[in-house]
Amino acid sequence: MSTLTPNPTAPTFLRMADLALAGKRVLIRADLNVPMENGRITDDTRIRASLGAIRHALSAGARVLLMSHLGRPVEGSFDAALSLAPVAHRLAQLLDQPVYLHQGALETARAEPGQLVMLENVRFRKGEKKDDAMLARAYAGLCDIYVMDAFGTAHRAESSTHGTGLYAPVACAGPLLAAELDALTRALMSPKKPLVAIVGGSKVSTKLSVLTELAGRVDRLIVGGGIANTFILAAGGRIGKSLAEPDQVDVAKGILAAMAEHGAEVPIPTDVVVGKAFAPDAVATVKPVSQVADDDMIFDIGPETATRLAGIIAEAGTVVWNGPVGVFEFEQFAHGTEALAQAIGASAAFSIAGGGDTLAAISKFGVEEQISYISTGGGAFLEFLEGSALPAVTMLEQRARG
Repeated sequence: MSTLTPNPTAPTFLRMADLALAGKRVLIRADLNVPMENGRITDDTRIRASLGAIRHALSAGARVLLMSHLGRPVEGSFDAALSLAPVAHRLAQLLDQPVYLHQGALETARAEPGQLVMLENVRFRKGEKKDDAMLARAYAGLCDIYVMDAFGTAHRAESSTHGTGLYAPVACAGPLLAAELDALTRALMSPKKPLVAIVGGSKVSTKLSVLTELAGRVDRLIVGGGIANTFILAAGGRIGKSLAEPDQVDVAKGILAAMAEHGAEVPIPTDVVVGKAFAPDAVATVKPVSQVADDDMIFDIGPETATRLAGIIAEAGTVVWNGPVGVFEFEQFAHGTEALAQAIGASAAFSIAGGGDTLAAISKFGVEEQISYISTGGGAFLEFLEGSALPAVTMLEQRARG
């Protein structure tokens, strides 16, 4: 396992809120990649999250252009099913003003002061995903100020998220991106102690970088799901035929050892909730880990473990949450995740949560208002936790230095 690297310094970048926008051509890269079904938006959370930057620019009297991707079209070709037209319609409703969708040549895109013009899906243009410099220069030519406000795509070096910022006269972070970076910086680079991280998921291998990075930073590392089963194996416990990765047991042992070296801990579950099949009607049985049968499958932590973990959270100064600790979609296996969600909600700690399953659990257990910050960027959130550089953020730092 790699040795711990020192905490990086907080990113420094220009902020949209500090710039004069009146009369300026402002190009905002938002994340409006919303789920769609039969041409209808099924969840407008990302649109609502993007309203801050858009409203700020419009109220300042800027000439506002807006761009985003939607889905995964064949690059370079138009796909009506992935047009941003429904997003433009929803935005117009939320803003109570017209939103014009520009589907023509890029160089003809124009907006008047206080007007909002949305460019068509950036992935319809060839070269977007390869961060094509010519395309990026074309976008940059449309603006006086480029605003990167799409944290959910900050980990991708693409023309609309990275290259445009390199060539625009001014590049800055929008309020959503800035808030994400401020929250993550507070949680990981200057946390109030003890720092507790919760990492759930099916496989150690898919979150190995996150687990390894956090092992050297946190005071308690709570693991859940299939990841927890692998750690139970590493600690000599029984898991029956539960989802786990026996080939990652040595990795788990290494993380346990690394944590112990600086007086930290991975609290291994002592009791679990098992079933005989992965099914919504499976009978749930609470057992000590030592009594898990060969045909049992672990689907949740037990009440004893949940109480112990809730106690750890209650004493935390900072909590970072990514992933549930059980199959919370099934009610009989949801109690562990619910107990942790309620504990985080009741805690005085600064808490930040991210990842699709985590957000679904937060919504299910009604603790949205009790979480200090909820991240909208799944992949970027994970890569930040890993300690990876985010191309869009690196670009903003570079531009801030001149």
